[in-house]
Amino acid sequence: MIYNLNPLNPKDITSDTLFLYGDDVAERALPLSRKELELLKARRAEKRDILLVFDRLPFHLYLLSFDSEKPAPLCQEHIRRSMVEILRLAENHRVAELALTGEGVLPEEIVAAAEGLTLADYSFDRYRNDNPYHLQSLSIDHRYLKPDELLPATRLWNRIFWCREWVNTPAQDLNAPAFADELASIADDLDGVSFTIFDKKKIQSLRMGGLLAVNRGSIDEPRFVILEYKPQNHQNKPSGDNNLSTDRPICLVGKGVMYDTGGLNIKPDDHMQEMKSDMAGAATMASLLFAAADNHLPVHLVALLPLTDNRPNLNAYAPDDILTLYDGTTVEIANTDAEGRLILADAIAFAARNYNPSLIIDAATLTGAAVRTLSTFAVAVMHQNAENPLTLLKLVGNQVYERIVELPLWDEYLDLIHSDVADFRNCANSPQAGTITAGKFLAHFAHNTPFIHLDIATVAFFSKPQHFYRSGASASPLRLLYAFLQMQDMFDK
Repeated sequence: MIYNLNPLNPKDITSDTLFLYGDDVAERALPLSRKELELLKARRAEKRDILLVFDRLPFHLYLLSFDSEKPAPLCQEHIRRSMVEILRLAENHRVAELALTGEGVLPEEIVAAAEGLTLADYSFDRYRNDNPYHLQSLSIDHRYLKPDELLPATRLWNRIFWCREWVNTPAQDLNAPAFADELASIADDLDGVSFTIFDKKKIQSLRMGGLLAVNRGSIDEPRFVILEYKPQNHQNKPSGDNNLSTDRPICLVGKGVMYDTGGLNIKPDDHMQEMKSDMAGAATMASLLFAAADNHLPVHLVALLPLTDNRPNLNAYAPDDILTLYDGTTVEIANTDAEGRLILADAIAFAARNYNPSLIIDAATLTGAAVRTLSTFAVAVMHQNAENPLTLLKLVGNQVYERIVELPLWDEYLDLIHSDVADFRNCANSPQAGTITAGKFLAHFAHNTPFIHLDIATVAFFSKPQHFYRSGASASPLRLLYAFLQMQDMFDK
C-alpha cells in the first residue's frame, strides 16, 4: 500500500473516503446533508460505535462513528478492528484508492485507522495464481499527521508485513540456511546493523548441544544468526548499578524452529499443520531489530536466532538422551517435541556470557498450554529479576492492545523439571504448569541477567481470522515490543 499526506477538505469530498467521527462538538463540519445528519444523530443516540455508508456516485463515503469518551487504548483498538468491515465494503465497491480524514478526532485515532487498514489488508499471496483484492493507496489528511510522524509508522508496518511473510512461507522454501541468508542480506543494507552467521561447524565448536541435538534429524544444517544494531547515540542504561558502562545491549532471542514435526515424539495429524509458524519468535525478533534500525531508535540491540527444523529422520535425538548445552548444563530428554526450549537455552546462555546485557527478552511459540490458558487474547509472560522492564511492557501492551498476562516463576516449579540423571529434564514430569515450567527452564540459562520470557504461541498464528488479522501469521507481539523499545527512558532499570 502507498501512503500519502494530502490536504483534504471534509466539505469537499469527491472520492472514496473514510471519515472518522468521535466528538459531537464537530457536528457542523460533517460532510452530510441535513437528512443524512439526522440519520447519524438518531443512530448515534442508540449506539455511538456505528458505520454508515453513503453512496455519492461515483464514490462512497464511509463514516465511522465511535465513542471518543472511552479510554484511548479501547477507542483506538475499536477503530483498528472496524477496518475489517471497511475493507470488505471497499472490496465490494472495487475501491483502489481511499482517503482518510475526520472531524473531532485525534492524530492517534487517524493512525489507528491507517494501521488497522494495513494489518487487515494483508494476505499471503505469493503462491496464488489469481489476483486478490488489496487497497492500492491511502491518502491521509495532512492536518493530522506530519511526514516525520507517518514515515516511522509505515516503516514499522513494512517490517510487520515481512515478518508475516516469513512465518507464512512453508519450510520447503525457507529452511534455516535460506532464512539466515535472507536476514544477512537485509542487515547488509541497513545502517548501523551488523551480522554474524555461525554454520554447523562453528556451532559444534561452541558446543551448543541443544541446537545440534534438535538438528540431528534434519538434512538441512542449522544456523545461529546474530544481528546487532548499535547506533552511535544509543541510550541503554545499566541494570542495577549506575556505575557500570552504559554499553549494555538488550538481547533479543527468538525461537527459530523452521518446521516442527515433534521429532521422534511425532505430533498427531491435527497438530502438525501450521508448524511452519514455529519460527515466529525468530522472525519477530529480527523484524523488531530491523524496525528499530529503520527508524533510528537510540537503543543498542543484539538479536540471537537459533535456526533449525525438528524432524524424526537420520540420527534424530531421542527420549532418554542427555545433552550438554552451551553453558555446561546437562538436560535429560523426556520429549523431543519440547525442542524449542533447548535451542533457546543455548542462545540465552550465549547472550548472557558474551554480551553482558542489561536485559534478555525471548519470544517463542513454545507451549500449547499457553493457548489453553489464555486462548488467543494475550501473551503469556514470565520474568526473572526484571520487574521494572516488565511493568513497562505491561503498560505499553495495554496501550497498543497487544496485552500480556504474567505467570509466576516460583522456585517450586523447579521440582517439576527435576531429573535423577541430569541437571534438568526438558519438560515436566507431569502435564501441570507446562507454560511455567518451560519458562523456569529458560530462566536458568539467563543466570543473573534480567530476563523476560514471552510465550507467543497464543498470538503468533491464527487458524481462522481474528480481529483485523486474516488467518495465518500475525507478527504479534511486534507492535508491543517496538513500543517498549521506544519508551526505554521511562523507567529506571
